[in-house]
Amino acid sequence: MDPVSLVSALFGARIGQLQMAAAARMVRSDAVSAASVTQVIDAAQQNMNRLANVAAGVGRNLDITV
Repeated sequence: MDPVSLVSALFGARIGQLQMAAAARMVRSDAVSAASVTQVIDAAQQNMNRLANVAAGVGRNLDITV
């Protein structure tokens, strides 16, 4: 195997390692984002459940003039 091919193979392997590290970081980031989105949705659902017993039209006509 000539030296150029060896260096090229080593360089390709290093690039592959960097790509795998970047992909792993992106997957971890996506997992954290998905967990955050789930928490926001759960909080919104809990807030909506609190308002489920409010009479129709409450909060619709709010006078804020001074």
